[in-house]
Amino acid sequence: MYGTPWEVSTIIMSNELLRSLPSIERLLAGPIAERLSATLSRDRVRDLLRDVTEELRDEIVSRAWPAGESLSTAGDGQPTIDMISEIERRLEARASKLARPSLRRVINATGVIIHTNLGRAPLSRAAVEAVADAASHYSNLEYDIERGERGKREVHCEQLLSRLVSSEAAVVANNNAAAVLLVLNTLAEGGEVIVSRGELIEIGGSFRIPDVMEKSGAKLREVGTTNRTRISDYERAINEQTRLILRVHPSNYRIIGFTQRPSVEEIADLGRRSGVPTFEDLGSGCLIDLTSYGVKDEPVVSASLRAGISVVSFSGDKMLGGPQAGVIAGSRAIVDRVRSNPLMRALRVDKMTCAALEATLRLYEHGVAASEVPVIQAMAATRDQIAERAVSLAQRITAESGGRVQAKLEEGESVIGGGSAPEVKLPTVLIAIESREASAASIEGMLRNNATPIIARTERDRVLIDLRTVEADEEALILYVLGSFGRPAVKSLAT
Repeated sequence: MYGTPWEVSTIIMSNELLRSLPSIERLLAGPIAERLSATLSRDRVRDLLRDVTEELRDEIVSRAWPAGESLSTAGDGQPTIDMISEIERRLEARASKLARPSLRRVINATGVIIHTNLGRAPLSRAAVEAVADAASHYSNLEYDIERGERGKREVHCEQLLSRLVSSEAAVVANNNAAAVLLVLNTLAEGGEVIVSRGELIEIGGSFRIPDVMEKSGAKLREVGTTNRTRISDYERAINEQTRLILRVHPSNYRIIGFTQRPSVEEIADLGRRSGVPTFEDLGSGCLIDLTSYGVKDEPVVSASLRAGISVVSFSGDKMLGGPQAGVIAGSRAIVDRVRSNPLMRALRVDKMTCAALEATLRLYEHGVAASEVPVIQAMAATRDQIAERAVSLAQRITAESGGRVQAKLEEGESVIGGGSAPEVKLPTVLIAIESREASAASIEGMLRNNATPIIARTERDRVLIDLRTVEADEEALILYVLGSFGRPAVKSLAT
């Protein structure tokens, strides 16, 4: 009826633990709660204490003992678990987590240059300074200083963009998906858009060209087959309902083998002959030829416009290396129509994006993108330059860890990422981290859970660090964390 002696003892012990839970008011009077109340407020700390004590109560009732402690008693029969200490430990852990911002800096040691999950392109120093200046002061975002009257925000980048991509006009939306939506809605709402079946792509985040076309009010007119589409397929599809001919750059995939695709010149020529505007979604948006850095087959924006394409769109935060933005550039007549679309207000950019984009574009105009724009710098870094850094860091990691961590070098490959140049592999030298005392998963978790998270790759039970995407001043933190292996080593770049 009462169970075994062990079960009876366990029930009694659980009841003792429940009775030992201190009151919230007693906990609030403790030094830790008082210290935290100074920053979080007393009411917030009270709520946290209620959460923690309720969590402990549930664990006791369900026999999931706190902190993995075994259930035992002291000589007087009382539980040995110090409830106040356990509650305060959990309180501090929760308060610490609350104090951290949700959006945090991380170190990208993956070698993926445009890492969508890690914020894509880091901004140049010039762009960061421009953002800080625009954000911390009033600005002439929509004020014409010369005329002394209301102005338009899009003028801040238009002339600069137009010079760099050889267009008559340009306007900026908040990302390239928005740019595509704006162009399709402006030029083809209620009409047909001709597009190759081989270009009906889906990119990250389940963004599908057919879905965007549907939301824009345009009707999809597929031509050709998945692997072969000829210019004659486009030509035969033109009818009285045709409003636009669309060409989509396959940013994140390649079809190889028995393939055919009309050139940008053929599409532009068909547009001129038929009187139908042509639109090319370039995706990543290269402003300069990156072939010398090993990045081939990525079209330069100006080449499409010089070939006669009516309007193009591309991202600001991928190969361009600027802030999240979608650029629309092309003929003055089309860009002006897009600018007057009511959707433009809903999809426009803010002052910080304007500032960052303009500062980034000026680096291209001055011919210093390769040395000043981080994503271009990362692409331009040679295998030997990375190897020189990797040799030094690997030796220091092994030495400072006292041999508990073995850092070895091996050949590897970096990738562009961000749905760009999927076939491009850039040669690099990796630092392979191993330890007899911990698995690769444990080491990866230690790096990832550092105060400033360090994100690395794991392969074949090794942690791999690629310095192509690690800034020079970030190496010291990687060294500190791995060199302190087995000892407390939670540190941020701010400490």
